[in-house]
Amino acid sequence: MVMISDQRAYWDKAASEKKFTTPFQMDVFKTAVTEDARILDVGCGYGRVMNQLYQEGFKKICGIDFSVKMIERGKNLYPHLDFKEYNTQFPVKNSSCDAVILIAVLTCIIENDDQEQLMDEIQRVLKPGGILYINDFLLNRDQRNSVRYTAFEKIYKTYGVFEIDKSALLRHHTEEHLFHLTRNYEIKTYETLIYTTMNNHTSNGFYYMGKLRKQRCLSLPQRRGTISSQYPSGSCIK
Repeated sequence: MVMISDQRAYWDKAASEKKFTTPFQMDVFKTAVTEDARILDVGCGYGRVMNQLYQEGFKKICGIDFSVKMIERGKNLYPHLDFKEYNTQFPVKNSSCDAVILIAVLTCIIENDDQEQLMDEIQRVLKPGGILYINDFLLNRDQRNSVRYTAFEKIYKTYGVFEIDKSALLRHHTEEHLFHLTRNYEIKTYETLIYTTMNNHTSNGFYYMGKLRKQRCLSLPQRRGTISSQYPSGSCIK
């Protein structure tokens, strides 16, 4: 899985500079997830949402991120939380999580296949009937975004992809693509809204919550190692 590891330098630098801004819908999440749930925050950054959950009574939380500097910042800010670094496969056992949180992670993965692999890995660690919560960004139609979507489509072959600071790639999505990625889930909540980005722009966005169906199929069944029963010895959810 290519989790923008080639952009690690950008996100390590962002760890000391950026403040993540997309709001987590706590009241919505609490309608489907109880305080004793085992929760995995994928792409947790410096643990902003993890700490919000902790303050609300959720104690079985693990956060994973590929950026060493994000993890370091999180441990300094919130020493009471559990952070783990990862690259490809989550350091988590199969079917061990009651809920997975994905906050502005899809936007950092520009390839469809890589996004599908991410969703397969989430399915691996979620229990049947487990909850997936997503915040992310939708396509915009203003001139600034339209121009850059069109320019970078010629390079990356996907409308909605763009570069920032010449060192990182991001992607905004169609609703159709979102619902394709979450096709193995029963929709519980979906709402569109306007977010302020980490670079102080505004963007169309959404939050989504779905329940994993008991009968589920892998999107990429031949993908190497995606659904392996192996996991690192340092698993943070056991």
